Amino acid sequence: MIPVRCFTCGKVISTAYEEFKRRRDASEDPKRILDDLGMDRYCCRRMLLTHKEIIDELNPYQ
Repeated sequence: MIPVRCFTCGKVISTAYEEFKRRRDASEDPKRILDDLGMDRYCCRRMLLTHKEIIDELNPYQ
């Protein structure tokens, strides 16, 4: 679950995550993807680059 907004600046980033993930899985350059998605601030870029999906690991405990 990606956060809806960037923790630092408050920009909405969740709308770009699915596109970022799809293109990253297709072995596209992350810098180019983030540039195309309009993620100019390094804080927002950090949020997308360092996100790790852990929902599948936590799901059995619900």
